[in-house]
Amino acid sequence: MKLGSTYQAWRNLRAKPLQTALSLALLAFGVGMVSLMLLTEKQVNDAFERNIKDIDLVLGAKGSPLQLILANVYHIDAPTGNILLSEAQKVVRHPYIESGIPLAYGDNHEGYRIVGTEHSYAEHYGVEVAQGKLWEAPFEATVGSKVAQALELTLGDTFYSAHGLTDQTDIHKDKVFTVVGILEPSQSVVDQLILTPMQSIWDVHLKEGEVGDPSAREITAMLLKKRNPLAVLTIPNTLRESNMQVALPAIEVNRMTQQFGLGTAALRAIAMLIMALSFASIFISVLDNIRSRRHELALMRTMGGTPRTLYLLLLQEGGLLSLVGTGMGLLLSRMGLWTLSNLVEQQFHYELAEMALLPSEWMLAAAAIGVGLLASAVPARGSLRLDISQTLRES
Repeated sequence: MKLGSTYQAWRNLRAKPLQTALSLALLAFGVGMVSLMLLTEKQVNDAFERNIKDIDLVLGAKGSPLQLILANVYHIDAPTGNILLSEAQKVVRHPYIESGIPLAYGDNHEGYRIVGTEHSYAEHYGVEVAQGKLWEAPFEATVGSKVAQALELTLGDTFYSAHGLTDQTDIHKDKVFTVVGILEPSQSVVDQLILTPMQSIWDVHLKEGEVGDPSAREITAMLLKKRNPLAVLTIPNTLRESNMQVALPAIEVNRMTQQFGLGTAALRAIAMLIMALSFASIFISVLDNIRSRRHELALMRTMGGTPRTLYLLLLQEGGLLSLVGTGMGLLLSRMGLWTLSNLVEQQFHYELAEMALLPSEWMLAAAAIGVGLLASAVPARGSLRLDISQTLRES
């Protein structure tokens, strides 16, 4: 495309601002919706896959299996209850189970969960220590990168825990936690947690001088890694007479995404319909330009313009509409993702902040521009059959 002809095509579009604005808005909104869904699905799926890494089963109190997964793997729901540590350890010792990571929680600090666990939890996600060290003694805490950044915590800082996962009214001011370490960003759930020994979780609710019963110690869940595939079938049978259950993260997450898939498919269909309307608008815009500018096009032919020149000029108008509308749509999707990320971070402490163009978005952009060119090419062919003498006589 020559610069001069492109400028002329843009001037022609600006001559009909309302029609041009409608075409751009429809295409931008359609492309933006599809792009936003692609971005959101990619980042949510990546987060789900990162956090269920090598977790084959989750052992916890009976209730909703999906709630058990969301609460103890992704930490975005309330737990189903507590289970005895001694009973959970029996399951870990099953010959079909390779290892287990205990989790005990129920308190928070400024909305961030305090999780009692072992060093194997941080090692499971490959999290490195940025400053200080991992927790050792009761009431020592190693905080995730997001927690440290959001609450401006540094080594040696102290804080109190509050009962519950979000509430800040019942604060245990008789027990002081001390920050002994800050973790490197890992893009995993650990980034948003405060990690401490399980003994901290048990002792924080004891009164001064009170000693807890070791046999009554409870945990919230145990993350299990199987040694034998038969564990998926065998372990549930061993728990029938207990208050415990096991849930399979992969199956529950897949079931959840399938449920959301119906709504996503409906939104994608609406976006495609809007894009189709935008292409129809481009078609009508180019066709209307040909009809309203027949005299101008005929004069351009008499002044030496070839049919090919006029055809390319009209094609550029549709191409510019498609290119600008697609660019606006991709920009609109980033604005939507930024807004959504802020909402998700406030509610669940997760980020959806990856703004880079996905390969599927490149394909979306190419398809949108290609179809837009096609929508303008069909009516533009009319300029090739323009009867110059008759057009000038009619004017």
